Amino acid sequence: MNIDTLSSLMNDGIMLILMLSLPSIGLGLLIGFMISLFQALTQIQEQTLTFVPKMIIVMLMLMVTMTWMASQLIAFCEKLWVMIPTLR
Repeated sequence: MNIDTLSSLMNDGIMLILMLSLPSIGLGLLIGFMISLFQALTQIQEQTLTFVPKMIIVMLMLMVTMTWMASQLIAFCEKLWVMIPTLR
């Protein structure tokens, strides 16, 4: 295995991680911003008001995108398995 192959695999793995985590993290960030804006406008400073809705939304987003994430991970693993005989 040379450095080019290794860096390509690492780059693909990092991009896959970023691509798979973006929907959940992005939606959590958006919901957190909306809740903090609501808290700033109404001056309600309740800690559970920020945590519980974000947790629920992120879990729902994970449930919705789980099949897509699994198919992406399986495709990446299959690509790695196919490359094993060519590596030295």
